Amino acid sequence: MAPWKLPVIVAAIAVPIVAAFWLGGGGVGVAVGALGAVAVVVVAARAKPLGPIASAETDSDGRHVLLVITCAVEEPAAVRQIAAASGLGGGDRAGVLVLSPARIGFLDRWASDVEGARHVAQQNLVATVAALAKAGIAAEARVGDEDVVQAVEDQLQSFPASEVVLVSEQGEKDEASVRAELESRLQPEFHHVVLGGG
Repeated sequence: MAPWKLPVIVAAIAVPIVAAFWLGGGGVGVAVGALGAVAVVVVAARAKPLGPIASAETDSDGRHVLLVITCAVEEPAAVRQIAAASGLGGGDRAGVLVLSPARIGFLDRWASDVEGARHVAQQNLVATVAALAKAGIAAEARVGDEDVVQAVEDQLQSFPASEVVLVSEQGEKDEASVRAELESRLQPEFHHVVLGGG
């Protein structure tokens, strides 16, 4: 954090509280102070750690590729595009894990109804693993967290990936921000494949 930020943050918290005590008296000052404390707790709870994302250690020298899909990959051309970006295929014995985040809708999240999103993610996995198998690429499959970056970070705790490949569709929501965060935080090699685009 830049040295000038801390005094600004302290002033942003303290000045309204002091002003409320001075202008409105003790009751108003305490109320504004309580709101300030709640705001600090909420901001701290929502803050994400932005450190590097490392992969689990491995004893083997083989390649391990984490393939993160946000959509089903069924077309042979799409599989060839992924294989070219990651160097898979052609007798390569890389360990491949396909990860599909369960994209939960706003209302489903509030209703704690995650089964529909998990079912869609599983369908994407089945279609993708079958298409990869047709191309001679054996892969395992797992459903992950709805947040793509969190899903990758969680999976890399147990899967020793030497490469991570993000596969998304052109114009997908949050595609640019997810790609940028993975590029900046991942320690394993990172590739991004956009289906239906360049």
